[in-house]
Amino acid sequence: MHPAFPDLTVCLFRLHYFLPLSERLAKGAMKEVLEKRTKEYDMPKAIEQISGLTVGHAALGLRSGVVGTVRHQVHDGDTINVRAVGNLGVRFLGADAPEISFQLPGESKFTGLSDRRWEEFLSDPFAEDLPPFDPPLTEGLLNHLRTRVGPGAAMNHYHLATAAEDALEQEVLADLTALGQSEEDFQFYLVFANEVTDRYGRLLCFVNRYQPSEPRPDSYNERLLQAAKVSPYFIWPNIDPFLRKKAKYVIPPHTASDVASRAPKLGPARERVRDARRTGTGIFDARDFLRLEPFEVRFLARRQPPDRWVIDLSKNDNTIIKPQEYYTVPNAEDRLFIPDEYVPLFVEKGWQRQA
Repeated sequence: MHPAFPDLTVCLFRLHYFLPLSERLAKGAMKEVLEKRTKEYDMPKAIEQISGLTVGHAALGLRSGVVGTVRHQVHDGDTINVRAVGNLGVRFLGADAPEISFQLPGESKFTGLSDRRWEEFLSDPFAEDLPPFDPPLTEGLLNHLRTRVGPGAAMNHYHLATAAEDALEQEVLADLTALGQSEEDFQFYLVFANEVTDRYGRLLCFVNRYQPSEPRPDSYNERLLQAAKVSPYFIWPNIDPFLRKKAKYVIPPHTASDVASRAPKLGPARERVRDARRTGTGIFDARDFLRLEPFEVRFLARRQPPDRWVIDLSKNDNTIIKPQEYYTVPNAEDRLFIPDEYVPLFVEKGWQRQA
């Protein structure tokens, strides 16, 4: 907890770069750029997936700036204070950036989307020599995707992915300057909405610079959405840390649009995305608009259709849309994705699955 936000789960982290920032910005050495773009780092992760299991690495916690003794760090019979060994991945809530790199079908290694094999794949991801989708894609979704894929789709995605990465770097640099801090002193402020980690062990957060005094800037999540460097991607129940919810809370049927509009962070974020679309900013620029949503690139490569149901936040109805019908909600900021395990809770409260 934090005194400024007593009801929120928050934490602070120091900024850590794998390379000195000056070297990263210079990007003078091609090898360094390629290593950065493909995310091939040597630093171990504190939480990671190994053989399908999410595992963590920790050591005895600190006490007065030094490693504490076992006596100090064992709180009671079922609680111990630890510190992370390795880096922690942080996944921005509400935002989905174009992919710098991802796994091609059947591969475990990440490959940059600038690779010619991605161009070949996204030119025709439905070719007969590729692994089949399991389960198969519906005809409606196939038709939707065929209007998005084709020659140039991979480089379009990669170009906008590097633009998003550069934009986030510049936001962090600007915050270092604004606070007059060094990379060593700079800290991130993380606010959790509901679930703390995803299936890959990444923290699920709204991320900002740590600044105890007001006024504070918007979170990086919101800044990137406003600049249209990322696509909105709202997944229940991690949609708004400032929207107070009781256990097993679901949006009442026939109120989704009203609730979303009133939500302290979700409402303004959606409006900023709409403004960016109207002005042709970032991923909405007609000259080079984002052809494939990031999650579409991922499920095409995995050969697995989307599996989250959808609520249309532009409507006050009671329909939960089938996962493969997400595209029938045309604007990404109006899609609220509902993981399958939460659907029974919504049905119990009066929502109906799409027939």
